[in-house]
Amino acid sequence: MSETVRRTDVDDHFAALRTAADNAQIHAVTLDRWGRHLADVFDRGGRLLACGNGGSAAEAQHLTGELVGRFRHDRHPLSAIALHADTSAGTAIVNDYGEEEMFARQVRAHGRAGDVLVLLSTSGTSRNVLAAAKAAQEIGVVSWSLTGPAPNPLAETSDSAIAVEAPTTATVQEIHLALVHGLCISLDRALGVRL
Repeated sequence: MSETVRRTDVDDHFAALRTAADNAQIHAVTLDRWGRHLADVFDRGGRLLACGNGGSAAEAQHLTGELVGRFRHDRHPLSAIALHADTSAGTAIVNDYGEEEMFARQVRAHGRAGDVLVLLSTSGTSRNVLAAAKAAQEIGVVSWSLTGPAPNPLAETSDSAIAVEAPTTATVQEIHLALVHGLCISLDRALGVRL
């Protein structure tokens, strides 16, 4: 009997994922716009910064890995930094300035006007991610966010946002990964990389 319950829970999860993926297709236009904008940023010698907590940190690092490495086909490496990945700087900042400043201080250190900051938060309420968005605004860094259901403070604070309508954090994160890959596809197309 417990196997039936587990199987039903898994079935429900996949059904929610299918629905969320179908709903996320409307964001293809935004991803195309982001990809073209990001290609211009890289052509000008700019960079992408990314941040998030927990699973969102993993997704942010996945994005920067695709850019510094490659997505589907070879191309020159692109400047992309996952702000949570520098554990020495991160822990020093948290120790000296508090957890809310963990990403914001790094945005001020690494960001230049015209760069892009991608913020990931399933809740859209993470204080350290919100502080990073505000720091980006202060120095002229463009902020894009991937969040869970709207309205939420991060989507409202960012220059542009994609809010994923899904019932669970897990499903939101799974759609975020698909959106990250969609951004990579759009960027490579804008850069003229063979798809």
